[in-house]
Amino acid sequence: MQKKKNNKKSAAFLNKGNSRYDRHDSYYRRAKKDGYVARSIYKLEEIDDALKLVKRGDCVLDLGCAPGSWLQYVVHKVGSDKGAVVGIDLLEVALAFGKHVKIIQGDAFEIDPHELRPSHASEDATGPYFDVVLSDMAPNTTGIKSVDQDRSLALCEHALYLAVKMLKPGGNFCVKILEGGGIQNYVKIARNAFDTVKIKRPKGTRVGSMETYVVGLNLKPGIDPDTLW
Repeated sequence: MQKKKNNKKSAAFLNKGNSRYDRHDSYYRRAKKDGYVARSIYKLEEIDDALKLVKRGDCVLDLGCAPGSWLQYVVHKVGSDKGAVVGIDLLEVALAFGKHVKIIQGDAFEIDPHELRPSHASEDATGPYFDVVLSDMAPNTTGIKSVDQDRSLALCEHALYLAVKMLKPGGNFCVKILEGGGIQNYVKIARNAFDTVKIKRPKGTRVGSMETYVVGLNLKPGIDPDTLW
């Protein structure tokens, strides 16, 4: 039943369409040449190069992981000896990885956070599990600026909640958000949870796009995600 429900959501997402841009720009061609499934990998790479989000041996949660380019990046970065990666998306990820990578086709809003535990964690492990939480989740856009911003903000708030709940103290967080209403308050809330919060707009972001990224570094200990808002 859950799979059928997820498939319906996936179809709705795909049918509406989410790109009004030229998919064949220089970053698209570069991604194809380098063997990556999407150009968005270079956004994460630029942010990581600047702020050192991910290191070898880390355990990483990737929210909104389809089609899988961020997974490709972090799987290589963390390594297979001690590192682990979990990805979740409504859409299927048609990529194969090693045993240290767990991919879930599902809804990050509905899933029990315990189900997001990495493959090496035992059934009775309670977490927190992760050193890094990434979110490239995006809503279906309507073209109505205020509606799109509200939808994006709802995704970002849930991503922040999961990050604070599932990150180890000292962990890092990166989330895509649409610029505009609510972002200033969102950054303020994030600063209550992380020692450092930065806003980054990578070079790979398309001209005219409202996308930007909020990055939280070094989660403070003892933060209760239910008291953030």
